[in-house]
Amino acid sequence: MSKNTICLWYNNDAEAAARFYAETFPDSSVDAVFRAPADFPGGRAGDVLTVQFTVCGVACIGLNGGDIFPQSEAFSFQIATEDQAETDRYWNAIVGNGGVESECGWCKDKWGLSWQITPRVLTEALAQGGEVARRAFEAMMQMQKIDVAKIEAAVRG
Repeated sequence: MSKNTICLWYNNDAEAAARFYAETFPDSSVDAVFRAPADFPGGRAGDVLTVQFTVCGVACIGLNGGDIFPQSEAFSFQIATEDQAETDRYWNAIVGNGGVESECGWCKDKWGLSWQITPRVLTEALAQGGEVARRAFEAMMQMQKIDVAKIEAAVRG
């Protein structure tokens, strides 16, 4: 186990979420599934308690804790993409698997976890500052999924 691991709270389907992430993103895997050794309040022996998994190289633990703490936008994974095809692939996988579109490259998966699918061209434009950043930012503010061609056009002016 990594020294620092992100712990994500799920109602009861951490394993399904981890398997979806492992199938969707590179350098991702389901590393271990830990089951309850005995019955406990709200569960039975053999129920999945936690799942160790990796998303794009980041160590995570999914905790099946019930519906006490819902996911929020206060935490998100930001996935840098190289082009429109990669942006589309991740966005469509998340939204097409019961997720929800949001604004400015954000979407939520069916477990309520937020994702920022962010083409590098956008990040690089914002880092330039000045008029280039302003134009790219204004273009982004009109989008749900980021349209790489429109960001590139905004960068060119």
